[in-house]
Amino acid sequence: MSISNGMRLIAISVGKAVPLFVAAVGTEAVVMSGIRKHPLSTLLHPLSVAVRPLGLAGDEQADLSVHGGLDKALYAYPAEHYAWWNARRREARLPEAEKPLVPGAMGENLTLEGVLETDLWVGDLLRIGDVVLRVESPRQPCYKFNAVMGYRHAIKHMVQSGYSGIYLSVVTPGDLQAGAAVVIEPGPRDVSIESINTRQRNGRQTPLF
Repeated sequence: MSISNGMRLIAISVGKAVPLFVAAVGTEAVVMSGIRKHPLSTLLHPLSVAVRPLGLAGDEQADLSVHGGLDKALYAYPAEHYAWWNARRREARLPEAEKPLVPGAMGENLTLEGVLETDLWVGDLLRIGDVVLRVESPRQPCYKFNAVMGYRHAIKHMVQSGYSGIYLSVVTPGDLQAGAAVVIEPGPRDVSIESINTRQRNGRQTPLF
């Protein structure tokens, strides 16, 4: 049975691979990254964006060993988590924290409303218009996430909260527009996204799907 209770796509974001300054204890470097995304299609300006087997037209990933490819063609993130991240940034006393994060700030391609990690299982399908996407895995954040969020506990916060977002593969390519309804078609439901996040939070390795 399909699930479609008020779920929708509220923004589509893309980004080019550009230099990103990263720092850790005793080290710092500049690396290439496509994590900085900007909204291309929004509810106010619902432009059509092409979805291809390897992702959105105009989007780039720098490190294909951990991002991109068929199983991580798109990254989706729940809009509901943004208020929580805004609060964490204020707690970290970031100078820019009073300015709310905008869609794409988590590095996501698709900002979804009403679609949470706890709703999804590996193998579920998301139907958005004519496009069909398959749920593959939650995000396992790397050091670049700390850099783009602006404080050193961002990775820890994502892992502990389970607010990971999800990677998607493309089953049926097509065109997407912000504002489109999202329908979940349950798959075999053997492994939930929540259970993978729990294992990650507990420090155990998670099998790849």
